[in-house]
Amino acid sequence: MYIGAHVSTRGGFLKAAERARAAGAGAFQYFSKNPRSLQLKAPDLRDTEACLRYCRTHGLQSIVHTAYVVNPATGMTQGNELYAATVASLRNDLLIAEGCGSSGIVVHFGHLKSADPLTGYKNIIQCLNDVLKDWHGQTKILLENQAGDHGPMGVTMEEMVQIRNLCHAPERIGFCLDTCHAFASGMWSGQPDNEWWNKGEALGYWATLGAVHLNDSRYGAGSLKDRHERVGKGRIGERGLRWLLEHETIRSIPVILESAPGEDGTHQEDIHMLYSWFE
Repeated sequence: MYIGAHVSTRGGFLKAAERARAAGAGAFQYFSKNPRSLQLKAPDLRDTEACLRYCRTHGLQSIVHTAYVVNPATGMTQGNELYAATVASLRNDLLIAEGCGSSGIVVHFGHLKSADPLTGYKNIIQCLNDVLKDWHGQTKILLENQAGDHGPMGVTMEEMVQIRNLCHAPERIGFCLDTCHAFASGMWSGQPDNEWWNKGEALGYWATLGAVHLNDSRYGAGSLKDRHERVGKGRIGERGLRWLLEHETIRSIPVILESAPGEDGTHQEDIHMLYSWFE
């Protein structure tokens, strides 16, 4: 399995990979640039190449988390300049991720409260099409499900699969399942649920899953609150999360912790615990 956590890129991308391995991780997530801005970044190509070589040498998988301000559902409703900046930012993320050998860039599904949700869905499709136009790299866009705290968009497998299917290049789009979001939105009960898993298989959701954000939840199922907790210490608990990890589909992709670190300032304790479940 490829279990890890979100790590800092202070000192560069190679340094991020080294931090992940030092914590006993088999995978890691990182921000390709400032997560609170759409400003583009020109990466140090020697650093990205070194990160790529290091990850291949040590069998590390990685994914990028895109900027928090990215919201593909807004489209051009807030002006062409913001839309163009969003497309350029995501394209920049793809290029950096490709250089570091990362399998995907995680993109929040997005929300549009002030208009018909159908407009938001159309905006997402257009944005993904524009970002992926002429993109021939190996790195994919990974759409992340939402907790429902910003509205009803992005909280079901059905709509996410449909958005992917309607894009011009669905083969370059996958999904990132956030377990806290799934629990908070009511998508998943947090318990072993073969009916839910089988529905995902029938939809083709699991077949295109590219990563998991393995987060417990501070609040209950259907709370619509996006508040992560350390694995096994929240309202989902160990039983449901262990059940999810037992599926072969999950064992070949990055499983990333986004909760608070342990007392040593790293996620080493939780990473070791998760690996111990399957020893």
